[in-house]
Amino acid sequence: MIPFRNLLAEQIDIAIEFIKLMNQRQIWRGGGIKSHNIFERIISLENLFLAWKEFRRGKRKKSDVQQFEFNLEDNLFQLHQELKDKIYKPDLYTAFYVQDPKLRHIHKASVRDRVLHQAIFRILYVIFDKGFIYDSDSSRLGKGTHIAVERLGIFLRKLSKNYCKPVFVLKCDISKFFDSIDQQILLNLIKKKIFDPKDIWLIEKVIKSFEKNPDKGLPLGNVTSQLFANIYLNELDQFIKHKLKIKHYLRYCDDFVVLSDTKENFIGITDKVSKFLADNLNLTLHPNKIIIRKFSQGIDFLGYIARPHYRILRTKTKRRLLRKINGKNLQSYLGLLKHCQGYKIQKQLNELQ
Repeated sequence: MIPFRNLLAEQIDIAIEFIKLMNQRQIWRGGGIKSHNIFERIISLENLFLAWKEFRRGKRKKSDVQQFEFNLEDNLFQLHQELKDKIYKPDLYTAFYVQDPKLRHIHKASVRDRVLHQAIFRILYVIFDKGFIYDSDSSRLGKGTHIAVERLGIFLRKLSKNYCKPVFVLKCDISKFFDSIDQQILLNLIKKKIFDPKDIWLIEKVIKSFEKNPDKGLPLGNVTSQLFANIYLNELDQFIKHKLKIKHYLRYCDDFVVLSDTKENFIGITDKVSKFLADNLNLTLHPNKIIIRKFSQGIDFLGYIARPHYRILRTKTKRRLLRKINGKNLQSYLGLLKHCQGYKIQKQLNELQ
């Protein structure tokens, strides 16, 4: 089974491809989209049809997608009219589990709702993305896991003076992040840039369509969830970069790292971050995933182990790769090996063909 992170990355890649297309067509003029007429832009038939084209890629053999496409024009016109009349109501989610490698509970929206999510993402992405810090690397144009890993390598090489001096890395993880997102706090953050009541009505419909606990949680299966997650954790990014004045910091979704040339610089950081998360975002750090390691011991981040002068695959990642390899995903897994010393693994993969 393809890891959920890869599935979601595929969704984001598709959306980003069409963001580029829209820029080329000068739909967003002057380098950005103005924060007015957002509702009309989202629900426009042009945007809904483009969102459909993004959404259907790689899914056209799915029975529910085929069923929707059979009456495509009617379905999109009806969705447009329901949104225009503000009588739209989200359908129920379908729940299932994936191994990523740990068990994750995924909630999949209906095809109609996922097309709408894509349409919302297309418009809101540009409005919010320009306010994110450079080293927020999850689900963004020109970013991703490999960019984050490369960026970590740059930080490590710079701080260690080309691997000649010690470097320490603080790794943290937010406990049950997606399940713990406070929906009202999220809406309040969105309202800092989105003002029209029609826009908020639609965004709230999507956010409130799912609850893990009362007024909490975002579904892992929605393309909008990753954008909302970045909006939410941008508050943490800004706090760490501008209040704590930490220079070498990067985040991928709910995992983040802080680098320093001395361990003493980490004193008090986790307490300050924990207090900020609790007071402002109703989140907590995972107590068993606050780790300080020396660079020479190897830094485990996003499936790779960074060491002085080289990078290797995490052992669990390598085992999962060898267990799941087949003709369909071979090229994808070979792509992973381009970002590390993977000659021996590549040789094993070639022998399996």
